[in-house]
Amino acid sequence: MSPARNDSLPRRHHVRPREDPMPRLHRPGRPAGAGARPFARGAAVLATALALLSPLAGVAPAAVQEAEVADVGVRVNAQAALGRLPDTARGVNAAIWDAHMNDPEVAGLMAEADVGAMRYPGGSYADIYHWKTHTAPGGYVAPGTGFDSFMGTVRATGAQPILIANYGSGTPEEAAEWVRYANVTKDYGAKYWEIGNEIYGNGHYGSGWEHDEHEDKGPREYARQVRAYAAAMKAVDPSVKVGAVLTTPGQWPDGVVGEGDAGDWNHTVLSEVTDVIDFVSVHWYAGGSDTTAQDALDRLAGLPGELREVRSQIDRYAGAGSPRIGIALTEINTNTGGARLTARPNGLFAADALMTALENGVFSVDWWNTHNGAGQITTVDGETDYGDMGMLSSGACTGDVCEPAPNTPFHPYYGMKMTSELGTAGDTMVAAESSAQDVSAHAVLRRDGRLSVLLVNKNPDTARTVDLDYAGFTPSAAAPEVRRYARGDSDITAVTGGQVSASRATVPPYALLTVTLEPQPGTGPGASAAGTPGTPRLEAVTDTTARLSWESASGAARYLVQERDGAHTRLVGETTTGTSVTLRNLPPGSSHTVNVLAADASGRLSAPSSPLTFTTGTPPEAPCAVSYHRDTSWGNGFVATVTVRNLSSTAITGWTVDWDWPADGQSVSSGWNAAFQQTGRHVRVTAPEGAGPLAPDGGSTASFGFVGANDGPNPEPTVFRLNGTVCSGG
Repeated sequence: MSPARNDSLPRRHHVRPREDPMPRLHRPGRPAGAGARPFARGAAVLATALALLSPLAGVAPAAVQEAEVADVGVRVNAQAALGRLPDTARGVNAAIWDAHMNDPEVAGLMAEADVGAMRYPGGSYADIYHWKTHTAPGGYVAPGTGFDSFMGTVRATGAQPILIANYGSGTPEEAAEWVRYANVTKDYGAKYWEIGNEIYGNGHYGSGWEHDEHEDKGPREYARQVRAYAAAMKAVDPSVKVGAVLTTPGQWPDGVVGEGDAGDWNHTVLSEVTDVIDFVSVHWYAGGSDTTAQDALDRLAGLPGELREVRSQIDRYAGAGSPRIGIALTEINTNTGGARLTARPNGLFAADALMTALENGVFSVDWWNTHNGAGQITTVDGETDYGDMGMLSSGACTGDVCEPAPNTPFHPYYGMKMTSELGTAGDTMVAAESSAQDVSAHAVLRRDGRLSVLLVNKNPDTARTVDLDYAGFTPSAAAPEVRRYARGDSDITAVTGGQVSASRATVPPYALLTVTLEPQPGTGPGASAAGTPGTPRLEAVTDTTARLSWESASGAARYLVQERDGAHTRLVGETTTGTSVTLRNLPPGSSHTVNVLAADASGRLSAPSSPLTFTTGTPPEAPCAVSYHRDTSWGNGFVATVTVRNLSSTAITGWTVDWDWPADGQSVSSGWNAAFQQTGRHVRVTAPEGAGPLAPDGGSTASFGFVGANDGPNPEPTVFRLNGTVCSGG
């Protein structure tokens, strides 16, 4: 795939196919690289709706459809924590081929957007870059982009670097010397170090855009080298955090097993490195060249499941050590087709994607790229889209169409900047749920007791009137602080004059709106004498029980354990005598997300702890056993074999096997040796006609297979039932 070339600035060319992988160019001058369920509170007269809509500057009257009542409901639960905002939450990539990378304006713009992480030296260039000589054989290096210059921008921004050690053409010793120079000689305190960029793209699976000079390009060799890099780098500075590269579940080459390998990339790498790494790095792009703006926004619905599967894979291999291994989403953008990249919908995507990833356990979300270069020129939402994957203009041209002056912000910059209106490092992300697919909601409980809500209207034609409902938070009578980024706004804009209330807001088409609320005096976590409990830990788990513990909170008279389901919570345990509790009567093979709150002597609740997610197992002793084996996989499809044993003392004739897929998008396409039926996520498999009985005491087995499909992650089912009885694993 060859987009139109612009020689004024090298460009990274991304391809993220779902089926047939296509290589990314890597040569000098071109770097590789529900329907609505409104929570209506009664009718509002048309005049009220008009009053809400009319003051919104920049909204064409013809584009707004007035609503007599709210058409969207958003519920925010301030007692359902999704985790703390880290200081590295908002990040960007910086590339050594970008001559504007260290312009003085860049640091100021990034600081205004509360950018806390800057990744260097630039995607696939990392695997040809030698830091000491500041060279990248086969690639272009712009003047003024050396490591010290980069660190000057990092420090001026108030950010932290995320550095990529050269795996493709480097050595552990070279990486260790970089650590020594950065943290011993220069005292930069560079904490995060990845080992290579997208090493799975080195040709081992048939598509090769990533430079890799190792004779063995398989995952086992990468894992062996990661151990060597980690040992060498931590010998210089034991405080550094070392990251390994993983594929994103549900995206090529996830699930693909290379020739001579025992497993796919992620399972092979994680099985050998979890004791020496501190984080993993994954990338996420919304699609290929045919992806529309709406496709990209819609595909964000799959991101939480993919990130949950990354965590599940880490859990599987790291065990009790899993919580110390973080997840960094070190590259993200919409698509790779060269269009819809600087336009308004990509600004909505940037805000929605960043918060979605952070809410699902990522500690840094790094936009590709700071500057990138002009590509395919199109018109989107009435504006020129320059086909540029950067946040800021590079001033480059495609033909006779040129971008605005260098460092002019594009819409994705304002999308990221709008998320800084929600909160800063240490504030608590809490659950927010929208009744409409085209309106997203995110919320943050600030340390000072205020609550901020971000509303994203992804509808290009219609303003959406939103009823806001709260649990665990009572807004004061004071007018909220409101910020907007909509058509006609040249920056984040204050909305004044009582146009938005604590209970209702109208969001213009294709717009972002934040509402920040003061708590009613005497309410909220700030009114409690109890501090916030520590994140719960899973001490032990069986098929029906889970024992949790947590660090105590000052001033606590009682602790409550709550389970979260979306933006709703229910009490599942409490104690007044300690900092642990055992949850009982849990379904086998079920997942649960819990957090802990402390109540003071007056019953006032603290802010919620960060969440813990765990899954119960299957009975160690059961009258049946089922084994599930994925025989082969190709990214969006797979073949699996299931084997069933009857361990009871009585023969079974006429069996059925049931399971539920853990993720949307998983399905059975065709099968053999049984009859298959799927409804939603539920699968029922029935013994074929004429099948003999299953002998008692494991005397015989039944085996069947199928071809499956997955649009997104492909986790294995957690529990199987034989004729309705829960079975143990095979």
